Amino acid sequence: MQRKTLTADRPSQEGSAVAPRRTPGTDTRGRQETSASTRRIRSVAWSSLPFVVFLAILVAWGAVVELFKIPAYLLPGPVAVFERLFSDASSLWNHTQSTLVVIVIGLLLSIVIGIPLGLVIALSRTAKQLLYPQVMILQLVPKIAVAPLLLVWLGFSINTKIGLVILITFFPLLMASISGFRILDERLLYLTRSMGATRWQTFWFLRFPAALPVIFSGIKTSATIAITGALVAEFLGSNSGLGYALLRASGALDTTYMFAILVILTVIGVIVNYLVEAVEWLLTPWQRRT
Repeated sequence: MQRKTLTADRPSQEGSAVAPRRTPGTDTRGRQETSASTRRIRSVAWSSLPFVVFLAILVAWGAVVELFKIPAYLLPGPVAVFERLFSDASSLWNHTQSTLVVIVIGLLLSIVIGIPLGLVIALSRTAKQLLYPQVMILQLVPKIAVAPLLLVWLGFSINTKIGLVILITFFPLLMASISGFRILDERLLYLTRSMGATRWQTFWFLRFPAALPVIFSGIKTSATIAITGALVAEFLGSNSGLGYALLRASGALDTTYMFAILVILTVIGVIVNYLVEAVEWLLTPWQRRT
């Protein structure tokens, strides 16, 4: 009886000795590491998606040009465009500097004038009654139609180009500033006043932070159209700048040079947009994603 009992118990003991012991939490830790690495891979893939799409567009562009044998004066290939960027880098850089000066000065002057004026119109009923109707009337005037008048008043100088950039970028920024300073809930103002806050404290710690996201949205819009304003001003009358170079290349049917200028303008737009977003990120820490 004892032998049978020992023999019967032996397989269970051997089975228990062979089976590996699992530490509690090992599977959970492994799953967490796998999910973390998966999320990291997905995040990298999602961040690189715009670049991949851009490369795909370039490849498709070059393939279409090669496949259909499109002449360079109609549509140059991307390789030819980038080669032209390097071969004419000196002249392109000189024209880019001229255009950048106009864009930066015009946009900064619009910010300096538009935001304070928007604050005055938003907070003062008298200023709103006096200035807002005139602002709306001026906004309805086509800005391109005013450009010849600027040439008559200011002549063929950088002041004309800066003036047109201000004229085009000022009104979107002003409207965004007015909307931003009005966006605050009145109940919050009553609450801060009941707690003894001064008008300056209420503005600096409540109204101004609430208005910043709307104001930066207007700055992004103005920064985008500032490039258009500079180009139009250089089309009308200038001897330097990317608009002037683009007009000359168009007259000579130098399409490759025109595409090179378009690439530079696109890069300028992207850089300006990212600069505005960086400043917004610094000034609005409460909106940062954790």
